[in-house]
Amino acid sequence: MIRKALPIAAMIFCLAGCTLAPTYTRPEAPVPAAWPSGPAYKQATTALISPSAADIKWRDFFVDEKMRKVIDLALANNRDLRVAALNIEKAQAQYRIQRAELFPAVNAAGSGSKHRLPASVSGTGQAMTVEQYSVNLGLSSWELDFFGRVRSLKDRALEQYLATEQARRGAQISLVAAVANAYLTLAADRENWKLAQSTLAAQQTSYSLIQRRYEVGASSELDLRQAQTLVDAARGDIARYTGQMALDENELSLLVGSPVPAELLPGELNAVTVLTDITPGLPSGVLQRRPDILQAENQLKAANANIGAARAAFFPRITLTTSIGTASNELSGLFKSGSDAWTFAPQIILPIFDAGSRWANLDATKADREIALAQYEKAIQSAFREVADALAQQGTIGDRVDAQQSLVHASSESERLSEARYTRGIDSYLTVLDAQRSLYSAQQGLISLRLARLTNRVTLYKVLGGGE
Repeated sequence: MIRKALPIAAMIFCLAGCTLAPTYTRPEAPVPAAWPSGPAYKQATTALISPSAADIKWRDFFVDEKMRKVIDLALANNRDLRVAALNIEKAQAQYRIQRAELFPAVNAAGSGSKHRLPASVSGTGQAMTVEQYSVNLGLSSWELDFFGRVRSLKDRALEQYLATEQARRGAQISLVAAVANAYLTLAADRENWKLAQSTLAAQQTSYSLIQRRYEVGASSELDLRQAQTLVDAARGDIARYTGQMALDENELSLLVGSPVPAELLPGELNAVTVLTDITPGLPSGVLQRRPDILQAENQLKAANANIGAARAAFFPRITLTTSIGTASNELSGLFKSGSDAWTFAPQIILPIFDAGSRWANLDATKADREIALAQYEKAIQSAFREVADALAQQGTIGDRVDAQQSLVHASSESERLSEARYTRGIDSYLTVLDAQRSLYSAQQGLISLRLARLTNRVTLYKVLGGGE
């Protein structure tokens, strides 16, 4: 009974054995424990009751129905995301291949041979024909993983597979944000185009009025030419935004992976439903949930596991080859009584001298771990900077929009008063021209700032590790 239990115990030990990899502990994050504070972050650092970005699915964050449908199309058709998903399948297959080496591969083999020996070499002095047939079932070069070399390689493959999964998550979040920003940019350019259209219509009306005044001598040619400059400027802006809208649509189509149906394209920026509010949370929570940081940590764990395989190379490697079957000099006698055959061929390889190759390999794996550690820390620092930048913009964009709205209102009143003074002959048309230009520029600036506020919210959702 004891003899039968020993092989079973040995196999369990091999399959559940430990490795020589260093014990992994998560490195300390090389960033402050709190987000930056100061005048630029006054809104960002306010305690909010809204949920964390990582807890909000993108369908809940982007509440505009048409935008959701466009993002759905992108997730189904975008080629970069498709490649990321295929990389996961490839890494998963490589992990299964590496994991399979922990277990013995059982093979069935059959062979047959027939050859003639001349009398001079037959040993009997007579020519003879020799036949041999065999059927076997057994193991071939199965490594008994006493020192965890195979298990360490399996752990490395697992972490690399998990890293590709995080890469796919990161690619999806980035794609969702890119599609949303492209959608918002197209909406803003369409609003700018409509503003240019309405400005052109108003300037043409003013130009026609001044032209009539010029024809009767009530206005100078200078007034007429100044009015024409605004007409031409608005015409140029219409052409510019017409081209820009085409470029925006092309970019959106590339991100989506197919042409976007016209009914899903946005109208004006005002028509886009406001996005959900989110809270930044604490750096420790955010930085542990971002896909790029998790990916970097998986790579660090893979490099750590690889050290275990390099260390195991200093110890003996034990392999086992064994088979059981039947053999005969006649095909018909393969399964007769007494034809059974077996082999048992364990092998141990003890490294003695390799001119320092194993030490060099161990040093290389340690250097790889230090590189992965530096990349992990850099990923954390970059993530912290991205969030801090987004929070700084969030903290000031509201004041900028309010100020710009006040500027639009003041410019509109200034334009109205200057036209009244010009009509009464108190001021020259140059004053009207300056007021109209200021109003048009302020209106364009307001559209840009409203776009910046929305894209900042999208960026904040992305850099805070927004949910899938």
